Amino acid sequence: MTTIRFVLLATCLAGGLFAGDASSAGSWSPQAAANYLDGRMTWWIGWPTAARDHDTFCVSCHTALPYAMGRAALRSALGEKGPSAGERKLLENVTKRVRMWNEVEPFYPDEKRGAPKTTESRGTESILNAVILTRYNAPAAEQALDNMWALQVKTGEDRGAWPWLQFHNAPWEGDSQYLGAVLAAIAAAGAPASYSVKPDNLAMLRDYLARGCKSQILLDQVMLLSAAAKLPGILNAAEQKAIVEEALGKQQPDGGFSLSSFVGDWKRHDKTPLDARSDGYATGVVVMALRQAGISADHPQLKKAIAWLRTNQDKTEGRWFAYSLNKERDLASDVGKFMSDAATAYAVLALQSTN
Repeated sequence: MTTIRFVLLATCLAGGLFAGDASSAGSWSPQAAANYLDGRMTWWIGWPTAARDHDTFCVSCHTALPYAMGRAALRSALGEKGPSAGERKLLENVTKRVRMWNEVEPFYPDEKRGAPKTTESRGTESILNAVILTRYNAPAAEQALDNMWALQVKTGEDRGAWPWLQFHNAPWEGDSQYLGAVLAAIAAAGAPASYSVKPDNLAMLRDYLARGCKSQILLDQVMLLSAAAKLPGILNAAEQKAIVEEALGKQQPDGGFSLSSFVGDWKRHDKTPLDARSDGYATGVVVMALRQAGISADHPQLKKAIAWLRTNQDKTEGRWFAYSLNKERDLASDVGKFMSDAATAYAVLALQSTN
């Protein structure tokens, strides 16, 4: 991605405001982060609401998926020889559902939740399973990819995308079909070397992502930077530059980023205002995606964001806080921690990207 490394020269002129040495701006604890993520995964596995048929559990966008992405990134820092117990249980669960794809009930069947929830559930789960299993290069990864590609939409305005769960909840179950395709691109890029996908499938995916990018909320555009770094041919240099500059333009005086400024005109269901404080989710995603897109960790604004992450890990629980886009929640409650689950995983990925 050498084409993007010069992207921020113009913004650097104003970067003195954000200068600072992230490495000396405080420390964070990989072990505390791991303990928080492992604890939350254990809770999720045992939570009755997450239970599904055949003794499996739902693979959630807020806890299970980020856990798989972030927990593995801590392996080296913690000197671990292999996946943690929570990771093994998640992989066993996902593998079981992939192997029994035609037997397990969808996460939300039409009979219980109304049409088209079966179709939405299958499309969503196929992508989440593929992302997780390719992340770990698991034996069932190729079957998960086969399941995913089989459900890609082949005609109409959604050609190249997948059916995606719609529960009117942001950022994962609102108008999130585009984000699902971004995750599919990440899964495709992580496919085993022995796996072959039909060129038409990849072409449809790239076309869908490219033609729909400008109409998406900034959060999904930033995630696309991460996917495009892994699966070239989606964004050109000018498009990358525009996303990077718009994202950095949302930086707050404390160096962090607030999710509220990345979701367009989204409103909470309970009519309360979106929380405008810097949070671990937005800050983690921005740092992670821009680093993967080739932006140096020494860029002044990224240094300030990295410093924010290093100094804003909760010392008691090891998590980074993030706030619901859908209603005001008690952050000490299990449901209130969902956003912090994702925030902690993305903060870990962001910080590990600076090593």
